[in-house]
Amino acid sequence: MTITVKFFASLREQLEKSEVKLDSVNALTVAQVWTQACDEVPLPSHVLMAVNMAYVDQHTVVQDGDEVAFFPPVTGG
Repeated sequence: MTITVKFFASLREQLEKSEVKLDSVNALTVAQVWTQACDEVPLPSHVLMAVNMAYVDQHTVVQDGDEVAFFPPVTGG
């Protein structure tokens, strides 16, 4: 199973990467995707998550070919 992981805005800057490809033989949750893609860095509580451009929570199971995105909360003014 191959998953594309994308990081946006300040997360991209903090992690110093914008995209990672993960290969796994096991089903993964979004939280597990974060852990593998971020070298065990804890998942911040304020991070928003999406699978294939739909908001999800960290317990959502990812499927082969999915795109998982992590980004900070959006603010405006």
